[in-house]
Amino acid sequence: MANIKSSKKDIRRIAKRTEANRHVKSRLKTLAKKVHLFASQNEAGKAKEAAVEYSSALDKAAKRNIIHTNRANRQKQAVAKHVFAAAE
Repeated sequence: MANIKSSKKDIRRIAKRTEANRHVKSRLKTLAKKVHLFASQNEAGKAKEAAVEYSSALDKAAKRNIIHTNRANRQKQAVAKHVFAAAE
């Protein structure tokens, strides 16, 4: 346990940020599952809508440095390929 006052404050701050980030990351995983579910069921319209929502969430998370920018770009590219394959 930290003895310095600023270190104790840092621990509290990190705990709050971790909880907020956990919520965002969980939402990203849920949206990704939703896209893959619709794509695997060959529902192109719903898959495309879910992909747009997922891409937007990825961009917001990357902008806030919750996930790395390159990771967001890779995920968006993979989802686009998946949705495009389902549309055919």
